[in-house]
Amino acid sequence: MGRVVIWHNPRCRKSREGFNILKQLAEEKGHTVHMRKYLDDPPSATELRAVLKMMNKSPREILRKQEKIWKEKYKGKELTDDELIEIMAQNPKLIERPIVIFENKAVLGRPAENIKTLFE
Repeated sequence: MGRVVIWHNPRCRKSREGFNILKQLAEEKGHTVHMRKYLDDPPSATELRAVLKMMNKSPREILRKQEKIWKEKYKGKELTDDELIEIMAQNPKLIERPIVIFENKAVLGRPAENIKTLFE
């Protein structure tokens, strides 16, 4: 059937929850799951733009504002969406997780139940 991609951080509890739900749903539907450890294999700015479009979200909606790097380098600055996308591509730790992509749709797996909407 189809291939589902999850941008995953195995060290994150919420990301692990999302992965477990995705694995179960994908198996039930006959899809394969491809895990992308996005901290080791960061998405490019082009990939981020495409996924944001699939999610119908702005960069700020998937930005981890509590991360140290954000607070130290970027907090309080007036940044455009394009600048935020470039910053997230260079600092993937700032991308909220997990993000699940299936066909031409993507969702933020927070809460993990959001993942179910991809298969409805």
